[in-house]
Amino acid sequence: MEVKINKNGTKTIVELTGRLDTTNANQFQADIQSLLNDENPDIEFDCTNMEYTSSQGLRIFLMLQKSVNQHKGKMVMKNMKSQVKEVFDITGFSSIINIL
Repeated sequence: MEVKINKNGTKTIVELTGRLDTTNANQFQADIQSLLNDENPDIEFDCTNMEYTSSQGLRIFLMLQKSVNQHKGKMVMKNMKSQVKEVFDITGFSSIINIL
C-alpha cells in the first residue's frame, strides 16, 4: 500500500494505491497517525488506485472516522472501485463513512 498525504489549504488529500491488508495495516496506521490529532480536520481519501481492504484496514478507517467526528471535522472517500465499495457495503461501513 502506498500512501501519499498532501495538504491543500485546510483540506488533506490522501491518495491510496494498492492493497490494504494485514501485511501493511500497521504501516498504514503509522502513515495516517498525524491525521488523528488535527483540529477540525477535512480529509479526502482518493481511492482510485486502491485495490482491496481487509478487516484491518476497515478498523483503521473506523478509528480515523471516530477521531474526525470527535474533532468536529469531515472525512470522505472518493473514487472507490466497486470491489472495494462492496466490502464497505457488506460490513455496514458505508453507513458510517461518507463514500462518494
